[in-house]
Formats: sequence, structure tokens, C-alpha cells
Amino acid sequence: MNEKTYTTPLGVIHYWVHMISADDFTLVFLPGLTADHRLFEKQISFFEGKYNVFVWDAPAHAASWPFTFDFDLMDKARWLDGILEQEGITKPVIVGQSMGGYVGQAYSEAYPEKLKGFVSIDSAPLQRRYMTSMEIWMLKRMEPIYRYYPWKSLLKAGTEGVAVTEYGRKLMREMMLVYDGDQKRYAKVAGHGYRMLAEAVERNLAYEIKCPALLICGEQDKAGSCVRYNKAWHKSTGIPLEWIKDAGHNSNTDQPELVTSLIAKLVEGMR
Repeated sequence: MNEKTYTTPLGVIHYWVHMISADDFTLVFLPGLTADHRLFEKQISFFEGKYNVFVWDAPAHAASWPFTFDFDLMDKARWLDGILEQEGITKPVIVGQSMGGYVGQAYSEAYPEKLKGFVSIDSAPLQRRYMTSMEIWMLKRMEPIYRYYPWKSLLKAGTEGVAVTEYGRKLMREMMLVYDGDQKRYAKVAGHGYRMLAEAVERNLAYEIKCPALLICGEQDKAGSCVRYNKAWHKSTGIPLEWIKDAGHNSNTDQPELVTSLIAKLVEGMR
């Protein structure tokens, strides 16, 4: 994987890419909120050399810092499109975990003709009808909770709350430790992310997925209402839903082989 950068008016985005053929599908891995490119290390290791592969540190995350917190979900989708154009990627298959799945839906809204495939991992639909007014209200007010919660307790809750395996928890802890000693930044990253999500939902756009797609959710996902959202998403749209046994919110780290095989199956079926 080659590390590259993309300059925006608000900061520089770092990303990693390995291209085999611009004419083939590119797996575009988008990590969740406060996670970074390492979230997909198992998937990258499997797919590199078989497919074009891309992953980023989202704006303000990890290496993509410093960054001004003056952007929304559609800005992230536009910057992602700019990066894909910069790399000559014409057949993106977005694989988004949690917040990465929301970016994928925003990308689908902005560039429906460009997106060739979509995999949601422990994410949820952006359509307004799925979320309650109380949930939206809470999302806009998360930053103070993260800022004043004792860091050691936050680190423990953040790692044990998203994964059930030793590997998954260890990896999440390592990614959270990027912000060790700067809890204010961590709180800002998280709080801004949740506000972006709430505002995207409130826009009440279609966010329709028109390409081949798959929903993946850990059976033990306890992050928000992901399980409820995915059941409703599947029922409403008919997009296939795969439940991952012995997996939490980061199901691709708890059961990497299974999740990787599901991604591969979707892409192979598109060829």
C-alpha cells in the first residue's frame, strides 16, 4: 500500500492505495468514527494483490490531522470523489464500517452513477424515517460527554463496547491511543461526527442505494440501535443482511475471515 495525500481547504487527507488495474473494481474501505485505516488491516492483507484496494484516515482522524471542523457528510463524500478521481478509480465498491457506511450513502446520493457496489458493516440507514427525534437530539450533544468522561474509563468502554474478541479490542485500543493526552481532540472528533450524522439525517434526502449491496451486522452489536436499524433497513429495501455470530460493532475485526469472504462474494458476483 502506498501512502498518499489529498489537500482540501480545511486540511490534508492521508490515504493508502494499491492499484492493479484501473479497469477493475476498487474496494474503498472507510473506517468508522475515531477509528483509522488499521481497522481494515485483515481485509487489506487478504485483498491486496487480488483487487485494487483503498483506505483512508478520515478528515481529522489519525494522520489526517490537523483539520478544521467545518465540514459535513457531503463534504467528505466530495473529497472522497476527488481522491478517487486523482487515483483514476472508476469502479469504486465502498465498504464502510459505521460512520464509513454513512459516508458511503452520502456518496451514493451525490454520485449514484459512479458507485458500483456498497457494503455496510455495522452501520445504519441515513433516511429520516428510521431515526427518532430523541436519537437525533442526543447525537447533537455528545461532545461534552466524551470531553468530561474519565479518559481511562472511556478507553475501557470504547474498546470493550465495540468488539468482543481480544484482537478486536486490542486494535480499537491502539486506535484510541492516537488521542491519548488530547481528550479534547478525541471528544471533538466524536462529537463533530455525531452532529454530522444528525444533520445528514435531518436533510431528509433519498440516500438510495442503486448498486449491488450488502448489509453486515454483528449479532452482539450494542452501539446505539444498530441491530434495530439493520432489521428495518433490510425489511424496507430488501438489501441482503448477514448477521455475524460472536461479533460486536466492529464485526470485521471480530470475525475478519467471515466478513472478508462476504465482501469477496459480493464483488465476484458483480463480475
